[in-house]
Amino acid sequence: MKKLILAAIAVLWAQACNADAMRMAVTTSFDSSGLAEVLLPAIKEDLDLDVRLLVVGTGQALRLGEAGDVDAVLVHSKAAEKAFVAAGHGTHRREIMYNDFVIIGPVADPAQISVASSAAVAVQKIEDAQTPFVSRGDDSGTHKAELKIWASAGLDADGFGPWYRAVGAGMGAALNTAAGMQAYVLSDRASWLNFGNKDGLALLFSGDPVLFNQYAFLPVDPSKNAALRNDLAMKLEDWLTSPRAAELINGYEINGEKLFVFNAQNE
Repeated sequence: MKKLILAAIAVLWAQACNADAMRMAVTTSFDSSGLAEVLLPAIKEDLDLDVRLLVVGTGQALRLGEAGDVDAVLVHSKAAEKAFVAAGHGTHRREIMYNDFVIIGPVADPAQISVASSAAVAVQKIEDAQTPFVSRGDDSGTHKAELKIWASAGLDADGFGPWYRAVGAGMGAALNTAAGMQAYVLSDRASWLNFGNKDGLALLFSGDPVLFNQYAFLPVDPSKNAALRNDLAMKLEDWLTSPRAAELINGYEINGEKLFVFNAQNE
């Protein structure tokens, strides 16, 4: 009996090893949005492909790609993505979908950002009032976007006082910290809509074009090591840019609100 059990385990292990599987580094905001729970089963059904996600910030995702530790990355920081491809770490950059960043804060809005005329004015109001602000502080796409907004207002986050708290964590953790502190925080809209602990917080500012948030797929250069599955990365890219993916991405809603817009195109 023991031999039969061991033989069965060996067969199952061999089948698992032979199954198509690839590794993709994705942002915590993508994971927090809940979209992966929609896309991954469909990918498995359509392609018989297991996509194993490594959930990190954009900066860390690109570093995993640079090291050849993943087959592809799905991130949201255009300048960093273009530099990644230009340096030879990725074969190309393919835009997939977008949403936007929003500024979340206490319902009472002590800095009065809801009446701001731009994102730059909104963060200037927060700095003037020195009300608590939670930063991802993790070199993620959201963190990079936040720093650009401060810079657009002529402000440098490195010089801020204790009211500015960099948590060095993902989007869900940053939102939870903001809820606990009744603080402002920059979030992607999808993560906010999928966030369960909204008590005391509200979406207070959105709509500035600078808050546009594009996601892109980058296959890692297969010359980095022989174990990389560029063939599977390309197979996945074809699916992510297909009508099937467009339908699922555009159809993903929470409480009637759309979280992403499909806009796949070559650069």
